[in-house]
Amino acid sequence: MLLSASLLQQFRSFYLRNYPDDMEILIEYFSIFGGLGWEVDTTKPLIILIEELILDKFDMLHQKMKDMTLCQEENRRLLHSLAIGDRRIFSAFNKAGLNNGNGGATLNYLQESGIINLEYSREENAKKSNHKGKLKREVARHRISDKVLFNKPFIRFWFYFVTPYRREIAKKDYTNFMENFQQKQNSFTSLVFEELSSILLNYHIRDSQIISSGSYWDAKIEIDILTVTDKDEVFVGECKWKNHKINRKEFHKLQDKCEKLSLTPKKTIFFSKRGFSKELTNMQDKNLTLYSSEDFKLLLKNISLDELILQFI
Repeated sequence: MLLSASLLQQFRSFYLRNYPDDMEILIEYFSIFGGLGWEVDTTKPLIILIEELILDKFDMLHQKMKDMTLCQEENRRLLHSLAIGDRRIFSAFNKAGLNNGNGGATLNYLQESGIINLEYSREENAKKSNHKGKLKREVARHRISDKVLFNKPFIRFWFYFVTPYRREIAKKDYTNFMENFQQKQNSFTSLVFEELSSILLNYHIRDSQIISSGSYWDAKIEIDILTVTDKDEVFVGECKWKNHKINRKEFHKLQDKCEKLSLTPKKTIFFSKRGFSKELTNMQDKNLTLYSSEDFKLLLKNISLDELILQFI
């Protein structure tokens, strides 16, 4: 069974072990190597490190992953589907060729083994909320689905990028792997950035009692972060790990989502890899807060060597 450590603990431990120069590098490299507990030379280009530390050590790491998944094909297929998909359990079952029976058993093993955690849906059941008349067919057929989070960033990286090309990588052919990684790197990093953003938000409102926090999704709407306190204060956030600044258009998109959900946020927050347009920056007030990569230094506040975590994998 994998050792249990929160994402924040892993993030702080990764920093202590490697001391990257800036927060963008820390987040990007952590999204791949987090949970390994290895020293990583963050002055080297990411693609070189992946080749040296992962692809060239494929046989050893592949065996550890086989041991972790008990060499069961169902475990491997479900982890791959969860890594590359929308994280919803039922859609992952479909992609992995599993039904509710064997899919549920596989999911239970992965959860009990400490490989994944469930993120529970906060969507309201349409059948319970609609006491009058019939529901539209697409609404009646919609299944509320929980989502899954990987406990260790590296494990998600492995099943996202390495698993599809394992036979080629075993033969030292990295061409297709490298092409796929370069195309999807930003979208892959987005989830870890979103998780860390939620932690940063909760730190800033730590004096409030948080009732629920995390992403929100239903049949039509997704919001990266929706946090509710015991005083019915609502905080909504969107996270963008992209190589351009966030502009006012994204603010209006989030406003529209809130209106459709009948939400009135106490505060709207944006988290951005590369900052914000001047127009959006000028809109900042008590109801709008903007965080860029460098603001994540707060998660390293008062860090000590006692937080160095041993190897996970």
